[in-house]
Amino acid sequence: MLSKEDNELLTRVGPGTPMGELMREYWFPVVRSAKLEADGAPERVRLLGENFVAFRATDGQVGFIDESCPHRCASMALARNEENGLRCIFHGWKVDIEGRVIDCPTEPENRRTRFASAVPTRRHHAREMAGMVWVYVGRRETPPPLPNFEWAGLPDDHVQPQRGVLRCNWLQALEATLDSAHVGFLHARDGALKGTKGQRSESTFMRTYKTPRFEFEVQPYGFREAAIRELSGSECYARIREVVLPNYSLIPRPPGHAGVTVISVPIDDEAVIQWYLRFDMAAPIDPEAYLQFGSDSGDPDHFNSDMGDVTNMWHQDRAAMKAGHWSGIVGRTNAYEDFVVQESMGPIVDRSREFLGAADVIISLARRQLLGAVKAHRDAGVVPFLGVHPDVQGLRAVSATYRKGEDWRAIDAFNPPDMEWAQAM
Repeated sequence: MLSKEDNELLTRVGPGTPMGELMREYWFPVVRSAKLEADGAPERVRLLGENFVAFRATDGQVGFIDESCPHRCASMALARNEENGLRCIFHGWKVDIEGRVIDCPTEPENRRTRFASAVPTRRHHAREMAGMVWVYVGRRETPPPLPNFEWAGLPDDHVQPQRGVLRCNWLQALEATLDSAHVGFLHARDGALKGTKGQRSESTFMRTYKTPRFEFEVQPYGFREAAIRELSGSECYARIREVVLPNYSLIPRPPGHAGVTVISVPIDDEAVIQWYLRFDMAAPIDPEAYLQFGSDSGDPDHFNSDMGDVTNMWHQDRAAMKAGHWSGIVGRTNAYEDFVVQESMGPIVDRSREFLGAADVIISLARRQLLGAVKAHRDAGVVPFLGVHPDVQGLRAVSATYRKGEDWRAIDAFNPPDMEWAQAM
């Protein structure tokens, strides 16, 4: 368990908080690139407890600025988007993509330009990558490089970014993506907890062998971990995950399947964006493939908008549970089940009340690393993880089987062992 003090340290992300200041050292994806059109409506974005707007200027470049107009704090989400800037509808002040005031038409002509250039504003950096708009809102004049994951340079039709929104703290969302022990339970679907012995699929392995053993390697960027299930006979099955802290989880997938990276982006202390980025290194991605396990809202900017909440118990179907469905969250993708569980804990879970076991080794590891990182940044200005190890291009998660007695660390995620797989979970 965590102390109440350490829990507060990890979960509070607003301006001036230790975790909030650490988070501001990194880039975050905040909106799909396709959501912004040149001279179109600005998009409101709340990030790390502050309000911003994203917009695409006349020349196609993306801007990211404070939502409040620097004049009288009217929302720039209402602004006119024209001639490479946002013009406030209140008094006509104009701001460019870098947040600079470039026109103040209410000022006398002889001082208008000089006055505009003297208005203090904050500059935020925005870039586009993998179909998403990424922003840096930290204090450094020169931002760090964007993370160079293997999908960073893929064409747009090879990536599929989808954005979920949860009404809970960012750490709850992240921890769900690090937990391989829950998969054989929460995502059991029809047939409850029973697997089909002999069928070679992730679903069967995880339903049949529900007590994985966890091993890990701490890395400068976070850690690499394996959830190992010993199968009958001479094989082991391992889900080998790469975790790039503070907020990336590379989801293990069988060879030949589209990759998935989950990115948890704090909105504020009690809400979080969770991106599911699907990608295919070799071919255009099938945009409907992920729906083989259930539907979503159809809105890629908020794919769980129809999830429900505690007032309707997230549409849990008790009749389906009696008929054999495990969670009662019927006909939905795995993400819905994860989201429901995380929201059910409350806006910020009190981790001092937990009682952890062997299945929680990786959760404990992540918390220890995050605590060490936030204290090192607070006390000495150290920027850990991507700050000391920005090259993550060579990381890939994978699901694989291997012979008992061999070491999962020897498995090459880019060239894993050949095996027969049925439909993957």
